[in-house]
Amino acid sequence: MTLSAQSLDAGPRPLRARLAARRVPLSILALCLLPWILPSEALAVNVLVYGLVAVGYNLLFGYTGLLSFGHAAFFGTGAYVTGIAIGRFDVPWFAALALGVAAGGALAFVIGLLSIRTRGIYFSMVTLALSQLVYYIALQASSWTGGENGLRGFTVSELNLFGWTVDFLDPVKKYYVIMVFAAAALWFVSRILNSPFGSVIEAIRENETRARACGYDVERTKLISFTLSGLICALAGTLFALHLAIVPLDILHYHTSGMIVMMTLLGGAGSFFGPFVGAFAFLLMEDVVSLWTPHWQIVVGSVFILFVLFLPKGIWGTLMAWRAGR
Repeated sequence: MTLSAQSLDAGPRPLRARLAARRVPLSILALCLLPWILPSEALAVNVLVYGLVAVGYNLLFGYTGLLSFGHAAFFGTGAYVTGIAIGRFDVPWFAALALGVAAGGALAFVIGLLSIRTRGIYFSMVTLALSQLVYYIALQASSWTGGENGLRGFTVSELNLFGWTVDFLDPVKKYYVIMVFAAAALWFVSRILNSPFGSVIEAIRENETRARACGYDVERTKLISFTLSGLICALAGTLFALHLAIVPLDILHYHTSGMIVMMTLLGGAGSFFGPFVGAFAFLLMEDVVSLWTPHWQIVVGSVFILFVLFLPKGIWGTLMAWRAGR
């Protein structure tokens, strides 16, 4: 019995623990290779940005167990506020980025207050409804947002970082600048998951009633998780605005929220690196299949259905489960 236990301890569990301890540097190392793997640097930047959105969403859905259909609101708010700050008020890019993140986080706090006391499908529908409210506000406030045409008229051609000037129009340099922020967000999420708060949100995901019986303030924990999730999504939105130099109105649409959900599930909800894998798979399929047919959504949707039916843990989640079972 003792020998068997020692053999198990010498097996995959210590390896998983070592990988978990190094998940941030390993994730950053993998992301460093993207521009050299994908067909174009622009696609690599999109994978990085949308992967970051999915990371924020995964904190709420994968780790807290709350299915939201409204995260496009935080993604789009971060983008719009950053673009307006730069284009209308000539705010420096870093201050505009901070304003976008703060605005997205504040909106997440408000929507979280209104939605966390509902459960299940009611929670999902409330987040969807409030997100669409933000969409229609942006549509009507055309003097600020550009309405149907989206927000234009701002371009960040270079960044000044601690005395260094970076050509932000160079796609490779742009990628690695954005990756600095993505790396910081990954470190932040890892710290959350390794903290007692991370244990509480996972306890809520597994059994909310038991977590409440143990004395945890479930509503407050959900609200904090919702707000942190919105902050990360808003950060991705600010980077998206800097990347494209335009903010399309569709960024706030429920289609974008659905895409974020699909990316998270394709990669593996509740896995640390899964959101980036899901963004990689989704955007690569879109890029390749759209060359064959304008109806690429049918193909991608079919693949998504197959994953939900036969690989519910997603690509990365299935790989990690297979490795753990060896």
